[in-house]
Amino acid sequence: MANIKSAKKRILVIETKTMRNKAIKSKVKTMIKKVEAAIAANDKAAAEVALKVATSEISKAASKGVFHKNTAARKISRLTIAVNKMA
Repeated sequence: MANIKSAKKRILVIETKTMRNKAIKSKVKTMIKKVEAAIAANDKAAAEVALKVATSEISKAASKGVFHKNTAARKISRLTIAVNKMA
């Protein structure tokens, strides 16, 4: 453990931010899985609804700095293409 007061604070702050980032990443992964599950079930309506929610969550994560903007754009693009390919 650190001896200097500022170093102790940094450890606590980093721990808090790490927990926040993990929660956000987990939420995004869950939303992506919901879209993929709807695609696998061949349910276009559910997939479109899930895509809208997932897109929103991914964008929020990118704006908070959890994901790089290009990573977020790539994830959104791939999901959108997958939904649009459905019959």
